[in-house]
Amino acid sequence: MLNNIISHINDALYTYILIIVLVLGGLYFTFRTKGVQFRLLGEQIRSVTEKPKGKDSVSSFQALMVSTASRVGTGNIIGVSTALCLGGFGSVFWMWVVALVGSASAFVESTLAQIYKKNGPDGCYGGPAYYIEVATKNRVLSIIFTLLLIVTYGVGFNMLASYNLQSTFSAYEFYNFNVKLPVINTEVNIVPWIIGLITAVLVCFCLFGGGKRLINATTAIVPIMGLAYILVALVISIINIRLLPDIFTRIFTEAFDLTAIFGGFTGSCVMLGIKRGLFSNEAGVGSAPNASASAEVSHPVKQGLVQILSVFIDTLLVSTATAFMCMSSGIEPTAEMSGAPYVQAAMQKTLGVAGPIFITVAMVLFAFTTLLGNLFYVEKAFNYLFGKQPSKVFMTVYRIVASLLIFVGAGLSADLLWNLSDVFMGGMTLINMPVILIMGTYAFKALDDYLRQRKAGKDPVFKAKNIGIEHTDYWQD
Repeated sequence: MLNNIISHINDALYTYILIIVLVLGGLYFTFRTKGVQFRLLGEQIRSVTEKPKGKDSVSSFQALMVSTASRVGTGNIIGVSTALCLGGFGSVFWMWVVALVGSASAFVESTLAQIYKKNGPDGCYGGPAYYIEVATKNRVLSIIFTLLLIVTYGVGFNMLASYNLQSTFSAYEFYNFNVKLPVINTEVNIVPWIIGLITAVLVCFCLFGGGKRLINATTAIVPIMGLAYILVALVISIINIRLLPDIFTRIFTEAFDLTAIFGGFTGSCVMLGIKRGLFSNEAGVGSAPNASASAEVSHPVKQGLVQILSVFIDTLLVSTATAFMCMSSGIEPTAEMSGAPYVQAAMQKTLGVAGPIFITVAMVLFAFTTLLGNLFYVEKAFNYLFGKQPSKVFMTVYRIVASLLIFVGAGLSADLLWNLSDVFMGGMTLINMPVILIMGTYAFKALDDYLRQRKAGKDPVFKAKNIGIEHTDYWQD
């Protein structure tokens, strides 16, 4: 019953509200920034290589890896497979649209997070909560957003990532090992719980190392993981290159099949592409700015440009890699194969027994870095709620609870977890998008200031007064 209620809320939210807010908001930001995501690609690459001021400061690249760790996760494999199986090949096109349009929203929210970030004992920090407070001139909406972020990433997304991680092992014989529990007199498959326990222990180890250990772990794993995954996808696509013309034809044909779309809009390629695209790249949700604010850069726009790259890496590279691996296998997606089974079957068709093993390894690494990236956001959210770094006792309790939720998530229903995650994320988006539409003018002014300095041959340095802001906590003249 709970799943049915959440499912109806979810359908209403994405069918009538979020699709309009996200697409129109992204188009507006694209227009106001004159297509910043397309025309400043060189600046994006240049910004990501900038070194931080201090030896222990967080670099643009490290912040990119944290946000990419959260973005690039099980949604890029399980989410894309679900979209293909339920919405068809046309859903890939709509995932691309969400990424291309939404990347302008990612630029604005991350630039604002940099402008309004704070100084702290361990470096700078910030996020949407801080610019929401500036926009509304009180903390009520900021606190609501922060609580939604904690529930979304600390509960919904992490429980879902844990479930998706353990479900990857369902293709192996050892997965089904039932044990009769005398207390409830019922047989239970204990393998998902064992995998969930191992995952929870490993995440707990990283959590107790603090934010730096989270950053270091994601910085080490994400680049290797992403490159290996994309290379394997490229190899599979080359092996099946004869199918690519038909695949592109189906993508664009099904994407604009109006009869199929409007015949069942909530289950159409448009809706599934947008939902899974948003779940995957999170542009406009207000999550990545928490990582963006921690980077030490000379100008806020630099980190805004870097976050555009994160969206592109997530959807245009990793999600597209999954889609083409599956579509080029020749296996037709069905609702029954939704999730890990379709990806594993597609990989096995092309690479034999090595295929499912590779997907298992990729899923484990994707899910693990997603868990770490998500919990980095949650720790920053607690900083806002308390107005300072929480006590060691509180953080110890939180880290234990976060690890327990990861353990519990491994054995719950996938449908309920997907629907809960979508609703929580939708709530964050409904707060964040209107605020960045209101505050966006400062991001546009910051972009103009950045480009003026670049045109003059300078390495841009930000001064708040140059865009009409009298005072900020971090950017002092």
